[in-house]
Amino acid sequence: MTGQLFAIFGNPVSHSKSPLMHNLAFKGLGFEGCYNRYRLEDGTKLKETFFALGLKGINITVPHKEHAYTACDVLDPFARKVGAVNTIVEKEGKLYGYNTDAPGFLKAISEFSNVKKVLFLGAGGTAQSTSAILRDEGYEVTILNRSAGRLEKFEKEGFSTFTFENFSPEVYDLVINMTSAGLEDDALPAPEKILDSVIPSSKACVDVIYGKETPFLKLATQHGKPTKDGSDMLLYQGIIAFEYFTDQRYSFDDIKLHMEKAFTL
Repeated sequence: MTGQLFAIFGNPVSHSKSPLMHNLAFKGLGFEGCYNRYRLEDGTKLKETFFALGLKGINITVPHKEHAYTACDVLDPFARKVGAVNTIVEKEGKLYGYNTDAPGFLKAISEFSNVKKVLFLGAGGTAQSTSAILRDEGYEVTILNRSAGRLEKFEKEGFSTFTFENFSPEVYDLVINMTSAGLEDDALPAPEKILDSVIPSSKACVDVIYGKETPFLKLATQHGKPTKDGSDMLLYQGIIAFEYFTDQRYSFDDIKLHMEKAFTL
C-alpha cells in the first residue's frame, strides 16, 4: 500500500490549502501518499475523473458537493442523512462517501459560548450538513437564501427558512456566511440592508471562506463584532478526512500536529 494518490476537486480550487495540509501530514507521519488539486469543470464527470486519475481518495469543495453525493456507491449514515459529501475514498473499486465538513464546523464554533440561535447565509451543500449536526447538538438554525428553490429541503426538515424578499430579522447569536461570496470577488452573501439588520445584535460573525478578510467579515468588523474565518473548520474537517484516507491508523491529535503547520508557512 504505497504511493497512494489523493486530490481536492473544485472550481475554483487554485486557492486550496488542502494539498499543503495533507502532504505535510503524509510526510510527518511517514505515510506514502501524495495530494494534489484538480479543477473540475463538470461535476457530472466526478466519478469518471476520479478513476481516470487513479486516485485513492478526494475532498470535494464548491460547487460539486451534491454531485459527489450522487457519485458514491456507498454512503456513510451521516452523509446519507444530510445529502452532502465532501470526502470520498475508493475501496475495492467502489466509492465510499463521507461528510467531514459538519463535524469540523461544529468543533470550530465550539469556542463561542452561550450560543443558541444561528443564521446561515446560503443553502448549499455545506449548509445542508452543518445545519443537521448543529440542530442535533441543540442549536436553533435559520436558513436565509437568495432563491426559494434550495430552501425546499430545509423546509421539509423543519428548519425556519427565508428568502431575501420575505426575511423577517430576529436576534441571532451567530451570523454565518455559508456561500462562496467574497472568495474571488467583493460580493456580500446577502444585501447589505439585511446584514445591517442582523449583525449589530449578534455575538459574532463567521465565514466558511478562509485565508482572507471577506467583505462579509469586513462589514462585521465595522460593526465591532468578533469574527472567525474558515481556517479552523478547514483544519478540523481535513484531519477527519485524513483519518478516512488512512483507514484510521493515526489519531486526531497526531494528524493535527502536522496539518496545522500549513497555516503558519
